[in-house]
Amino acid sequence: MPRGMGDATDPPPEDRPAIVIFGAAVRPDGQPSRTLRLRVEAAAAFGRGLDRPLFVPTGGVGRFGAAEAEVMAALLRELGVAAADIRPEPTAHDTVSSVRAVRRMLLGWPGPVFAATSAYHLPRCVVLLRLAGLRARACPPPPALAAARFRKRWWWRLREVPAVPWDGAFVLLLRVAGRL
Repeated sequence: MPRGMGDATDPPPEDRPAIVIFGAAVRPDGQPSRTLRLRVEAAAAFGRGLDRPLFVPTGGVGRFGAAEAEVMAALLRELGVAAADIRPEPTAHDTVSSVRAVRRMLLGWPGPVFAATSAYHLPRCVVLLRLAGLRARACPPPPALAAARFRKRWWWRLREVPAVPWDGAFVLLLRVAGRL
């Protein structure tokens, strides 16, 4: 069995790394969007090199189908991850609510926490998880571009510019107020 997929030499759960996979759209037919699939595949590939990571897919119900977290959990199982190594967080509706929900799940987690998402979104996710008190690092993003069209790729990148300080300030405010 490949490393990271649940063999007899697994470390104790408290020493496990956690990989938080940030959600993306689910298609009308209930299948993962290309972006969602790429994020999960990148996280699973990264997890194969770790000692039995805990996968935490996060994302609630969007416009279509089941919660993003449940769709990601099913995809992780298809990719060979044991169900016991997946802890879905199916309530979040945006990046900040994902961070808040994941913080409640992983606060005090002694192992490393890795953020798995698209390259354009990765800096924001890592910063927010750190501001929330988790020892977050980046998981290598999917190798594919987030969008085929140049303008759309830059749209996704540029929208992160105001989102990082805005969401960062909001998470800090929530933390200071004891509401994170």
